[in-house]
Order: sequence, then structure tokens, then C-alpha cells
Amino acid sequence: MSKSKKFWDSASKNYDKTEERFEYIHQKSRENAKMHLEGSNVVLDYGCGTGTTACEIANDVKEVYAIDISPKMIEISKRKATEKNIKNIIFAEGDIFDEKLKKESYDRILAFNMLHTIPNPESAVQRINELLKPDGLFISITPCLGDKMSFLIGLQIRLVQILCKIGTIPVPIRRVKSLDLDELITNGNFLNIRTEKIYKGASSYFMVSRKKGA
Repeated sequence: MSKSKKFWDSASKNYDKTEERFEYIHQKSRENAKMHLEGSNVVLDYGCGTGTTACEIANDVKEVYAIDISPKMIEISKRKATEKNIKNIIFAEGDIFDEKLKKESYDRILAFNMLHTIPNPESAVQRINELLKPDGLFISITPCLGDKMSFLIGLQIRLVQILCKIGTIPVPIRRVKSLDLDELITNGNFLNIRTEKIYKGASSYFMVSRKKGA
């Protein structure tokens, strides 16, 4: 098992609680995303975590395929869906580069709080483009740790980056800015059709991007 997978497995049991302070950003992001979903959509939730977003959007779409590299996160996700009696979500341990994910199979792909933590965001965005149908949308929200944030959160982020540097946290948490994300999306052959900066102690950048050539 990789170090990053072990890290997210370990974080899974307290993940929802640690994210409570950012609930305003999370809920606003989910509300925004729903505006761009249709009942006929097949959705891929990339990096689904504990499944909160997948469960919240399930009634708005045809099917959700939710993946995460952490088997412990997937266990929690499945339990949430069972408790809510949600039948149209398939949870699976996996990564965006898994060969079982077929090209042009999804109407929408979500990546919530992902792009600043993966080692190869450029390759991931290109892969997302491949997996989307010609008229597909990529919907993302990313903490912009290089933009505005409160003093306290700034201190916490600096501590996290020190822990990353010494290997205690084996995840590449980058201090990206909204302009960096605009460039990432453009270079990935997408056109932004909606962006919004959401702030609650820290800045997060919500983006809806259409696959070019649609």
C-alpha cells in the first residue's frame, strides 16, 4: 500500500469532523454544482472522500460512479449511501488513470478539493478530458492556498507544508492561486463557463469547464 493511501486511510475516521469548519464552502460548492447537473447525467466523482457529495447529488442525476484511492474512505461512503437508501451510486477504490474507466463515458466529472493535492494535476486534467463525453463538463472546487486566507488558517497551512516537506504528510499540498487553475484548465483543452471565488477563512475556486470541441 502506498504512503498516500495509508495517509488517507488514517485520515478517514476523522475526515468529516476536520472538514466541518469549511462546511460553508463545501455546501456552496455542492449547490453550485447541482445547477449544472441533469437527470440523465452519468457522473464520475473523482476523489470522493467519504461520499458526502456523491450522496447529495445522487437524486439529481442518473448514476454516480465515485472513486477514491483510500479503501477506508470507500467503506465510509458505502455506509452513508446504505443509511440513506441511495441505490444509484457505485463506490470503488481507484484512481482517475484506471483502465476500467472508459473514454467519453461521463457527462460530468467532479473533482472537489483534489487538484492541489495530487502529484500530476496536468495529466489528471488531460485524463478527465478524455473521459468526458463531447458535451461534458468538468466541475471542480480547489482551495487556493496562495490566495487570501485568515491568519490562523495561514499558520496551519504553513505547518502542514512543513510536515509535507519532512515526509510526515506524504501528499503534495501546493499553494496554488486561481490564476494557476485557470491556466491548468485552459492547457487541458477546456473552456471555463463559470468561475466563483468562495471565501470562508480561506479562498476556494469553483469552476465549471466545458470540454472543447463540443
